[in-house]
Amino acid sequence: MRIRPITACVGLLAGTLVALSGNAAQAAPILYEAENSPAVCTGTLDSDWPGYSGSGFCNGTNATGAYAQFTVNAPTAGTATLKVRFANGTTTARPADITVNGSAAASASFESTGTWGTWATKTLTVPVKAGSNTVRLSPTASAGLPNIDYLDAEAGDDTTPPPSASALYVAPNGTDGATGTQSDPTTLTSAITRITPGGTIYLRGGTYRHSQTVTIPQGNNGTASDRTELSAYPGETPVLNFSAQSEATSNRGLAVNGSYWHVKGIVVERAGDNGIFVGGSNNVFERTVTRYNRDTGLQLSRMLSSTPSSQWPSNNLILSAESHDNADSDGEDADGFAAKLTSGPGNVFRYAVAHNNIDDGWDLYTKPDTGPIGAVTIEDSLAHDNGTLSDGSQAGNGDRNGYKLGGEDIGVNHVIRRNIAYNNGKHGFTYNRNLGTMSVSDNVSIDNDERNYSFDAGTSVFRNNTSCRSGSGTNDRIVGNSDSSNQFWSGSNGSRCSSYSGALKWSFAADGRLVVAFGGNAVTP
Repeated sequence: MRIRPITACVGLLAGTLVALSGNAAQAAPILYEAENSPAVCTGTLDSDWPGYSGSGFCNGTNATGAYAQFTVNAPTAGTATLKVRFANGTTTARPADITVNGSAAASASFESTGTWGTWATKTLTVPVKAGSNTVRLSPTASAGLPNIDYLDAEAGDDTTPPPSASALYVAPNGTDGATGTQSDPTTLTSAITRITPGGTIYLRGGTYRHSQTVTIPQGNNGTASDRTELSAYPGETPVLNFSAQSEATSNRGLAVNGSYWHVKGIVVERAGDNGIFVGGSNNVFERTVTRYNRDTGLQLSRMLSSTPSSQWPSNNLILSAESHDNADSDGEDADGFAAKLTSGPGNVFRYAVAHNNIDDGWDLYTKPDTGPIGAVTIEDSLAHDNGTLSDGSQAGNGDRNGYKLGGEDIGVNHVIRRNIAYNNGKHGFTYNRNLGTMSVSDNVSIDNDERNYSFDAGTSVFRNNTSCRSGSGTNDRIVGNSDSSNQFWSGSNGSRCSSYSGALKWSFAADGRLVVAFGGNAVTP
């Protein structure tokens, strides 16, 4: 497909403003110097470090309130490729969120380039509408953005764009401009911009190699009566592989910031941060596998640091999903599943399995800076062997719990029912300083390294829970409303433990239900 440039102007609209003069080049692709009009730069225009293009570069204000804003004119709706040349002479990456027309579109980590005189290029793919688009880069840390040399921008040509459709087919060898039929498949990023609300994107089997986050942007929504589907083609397994990403908080795999989507049957692996990040609401994630990512496999949190709590991700259902062998380099952040820090109410995990993650199976952590999250329901699920990867390796920094249910003395009334915790590296179920009134019922916890149940404070209600050990171990600790329906461990097993001996096996039934067996005997918590 022929590529033509798009026009753009860049403005950094916070802090000290320096007005510039000059004309943008008209060659293809168009290169926009940060020091030339119509660019505006917060901070100073400098030329004290070598290697820059043109007559200098923008040394922006170091603050989270600063941002780089681009006005991009695209001939057609679709995607635009933005190339930002930058230098970062510190040893720490400078992350930024990217919004297009006010909606979250991507994130970027401007990694260290070693010295301020060494320049690199960060390439971003963002959705655009036909005509004028506002693209904003907002630093998410107080260090601000790196030094910016120039912006290079291009998008699809102004010939007839690929059609929108209610069914689009994607394949590893698909092309952006393809029609999206079975015989002429397109790419996933193109299909996301073209699918009609309530339509279906079918991913053919095979490995899709991406170096950038694939984003379903805010505002790209299905409806309450007809979700938009992103689904594996029947009988095939698509794998989204992000191994080309470096480990960085902005390098997520699939970011679902739209609402009313149904993502089904896909594998997401080896992302530089979360495998699947969920910033939208009312979505369903069914039969997904998140593995070998460098932070939590599937996480629900706000899209941007500026997202108000009323727009935190809510009412999402994670169904018959598996998350395993996620591990970050410091060994203390990568969980199987997480709804933490900034997630809204009504999120549910059902028939899900978290195993062999370096940190926790589930993490519902809260902290005073952001306050309580919405209540989460975890039901009919399994957490086993977290804290130890499948290859047997461990990290000393990880918490290693099966279900970590809070943080920092903030009360949230989660519902935890009919789950199993087995052989995790610390506690099976832990309140983790959640002082709320959780409903903890019909769970089974077996042979976790420390306590099977660890609730040192709070007013949670415990009913019909079972705790078992094949040998000696630490007694459970229960503070709250507990009655004789529970069989907690205090040196010996109760009568119900005879059902939970032998090797653990699990699988998903045809209808998606989680089937767990011990010693070959299927059990129900």
